[in-house]
Amino acid sequence: MLEMLKVIFLGIVEGITEWLPISSTGHMILVDEFLKLNVTEEFKNLFFVVIQLGAILAVVVLYWNKLWPFYIRPVSAKKQAILDRQPTVSRGILTFVEKFCDRDKWVLWFKIIVACIPTILIGLPFNDVIEEKFNNYVVVAIALIFYGILFIVIENYNKRRKPTCTSLDKLSFKTAFIIGLFQVLSVIPGTSRSGSTIIGGILAGTSRTVAAEFTFFLGIPVMFGASLLKLLKFGFSFTGTELMILIVGMVVAFVVSVIAIKFLMGYIKKHDFKVFGWYRIVLGILVLGYFMGKNLIA
Repeated sequence: MLEMLKVIFLGIVEGITEWLPISSTGHMILVDEFLKLNVTEEFKNLFFVVIQLGAILAVVVLYWNKLWPFYIRPVSAKKQAILDRQPTVSRGILTFVEKFCDRDKWVLWFKIIVACIPTILIGLPFNDVIEEKFNNYVVVAIALIFYGILFIVIENYNKRRKPTCTSLDKLSFKTAFIIGLFQVLSVIPGTSRSGSTIIGGILAGTSRTVAAEFTFFLGIPVMFGASLLKLLKFGFSFTGTELMILIVGMVVAFVVSVIAIKFLMGYIKKHDFKVFGWYRIVLGILVLGYFMGKNLIA
């Protein structure tokens, strides 16, 4: 029962911090210091990644209508006449596209794929090395403080200009790729994937709403990919307790993520991100102070 309470708390932390630009990894490292799960180190590392699947499912559910690229619609007689003049193979493909595919949503998914390319080429090959070398409180604290300052500076700069992209359909492939480059920064623990991509979006000229929504969508392939890699490395032979921990953590992360996403999208319609910058700075200082004090005492 005590372990399940710990898992529920970790699910709450994941659900909140995954979408607010305050670093879920940084918070998980900090929470783990005080609330250690009674599991192997290997399974705990897996849990901290796979629990994100619950968070990303919240995006899929909330934005299903914006993301699902298939539907069924009748083809007009005029359009059908044009299709009938095409060669057999082309006619079959074009008819399928016309009947079942939403062009705008497919274009959005292509933009998401383009934005994932930098992470695939740069982030994935060095993921294990970065995890081994940089997954510590010093790096997390510095990243929290640095990007906290960056948020404040960028928001002050952003007040003097108007966004050039105010809707997802106006987001260019170039801007999507730039946001993807910023996502690579999130491989450093404490950076925050949502934080780095939102910063990239704002600097590239998007509104806060577009930057946040595209960040949510960009997380779908990234988190599914990261979770799949972890599962493949760990294997699928879980004990009953481990399986229950994963399920409970994901369910809690899903529920809390729904609330966190709705809160964030409502908040940024009237406010900027500076409050999250100040929060990161304070938390980073507290993390440094706590662990430095602990090491001195030890």
